[in-house]
Amino acid sequence: MNIKIALVPGDGIGPEVVAQAVKAVDAVAAKFGHTVEYKKALVGACAIDACGNAYPEESHETCMASDAVLFGAVGDPKYDNDPTAKVRPEQGLLAIRKRLGLFANIRPVETFKSLADKSPLKTELVEGADFVCIRELTGGMYFGEKGRKDGGNTAYDTNIYTRAEVERILKLAFEFAGRRRKHLTVVDKANVLESSRLWREVAQGMEASYPDVKVDYMFVDNAAMKLVSGPKFFDVMVTENTFGDILTDEASCISGSMGLLASASVGEHTSLFEPIHGSYPQAAGKNIANPVAAILSAAMMFEYGFGLMAEGKAIRDAVAASIDECVVTEDLAGGGKAYSTSEVGDWIASRI
Repeated sequence: MNIKIALVPGDGIGPEVVAQAVKAVDAVAAKFGHTVEYKKALVGACAIDACGNAYPEESHETCMASDAVLFGAVGDPKYDNDPTAKVRPEQGLLAIRKRLGLFANIRPVETFKSLADKSPLKTELVEGADFVCIRELTGGMYFGEKGRKDGGNTAYDTNIYTRAEVERILKLAFEFAGRRRKHLTVVDKANVLESSRLWREVAQGMEASYPDVKVDYMFVDNAAMKLVSGPKFFDVMVTENTFGDILTDEASCISGSMGLLASASVGEHTSLFEPIHGSYPQAAGKNIANPVAAILSAAMMFEYGFGLMAEGKAIRDAVAASIDECVVTEDLAGGGKAYSTSEVGDWIASRI
């Protein structure tokens, strides 16, 4: 298979971890007889610095012309600490999602048995936790009308959803649940928010079309509590953009490190695959960041983007072996030997 990949390393540790994902992709391509063509694109602070635009048109054209986007992270303290900045790195991430039509973010939350003691939760709560968070990605407050009035003393963000937007994300969630343990949890705040009442109304109307899927409804505050008190309850969780952003970051602690979890953003055009962690600028350039999430994002790319399950499994097996054999970065090393970002990447590629 001939594969065209847009490489979007972004900011902070993004370039370092994406470089390790490329090693894994190249190893898989060699093993299974694929050819891979990469083309880099700028998004985020690096793009602002280069041309003043967080998502330049040239980057968009590169992504549209590719079979998949392998993404790093965006964010830089010089913009984070400047509330008056007119252009911000995160605008690049929002723009790439919107312009590629990436309406669904899929975040599997998996646990590694050998790392159960690294989780801040009790081992008996964590072992066996395995669920998928599906977050709506192009609607809600992040994209609704926003602004200031009253001389800048009043600010507003509009949380808006259409029935069509809700239906398409729920359809995906019902289908995921049907392929897993047939349990779907719809997370909302229907006791307070009108937009959440639309979500619940649409979900209830769709239940009859998926009779084999058990559906329950949970307010977002209760869901946040359940994630840390009983994460094994969940199979597939679906929610709107803002709630999903918060809950998926909360869920990331279950595995023991944000550096372990990958994600896929899918929709109308080229799918995007990225680690869930941020740009972690404090670690940038130090070769200490955990590359596993980026490498597992490459596994998701083969599986979700191309339907190449054996290739994805080859990456997952190599990652699991690296963890079992304690070839890990400092966030997981405890009192043992800490390997560098590039050493972990080399080991996993060699294992593949």
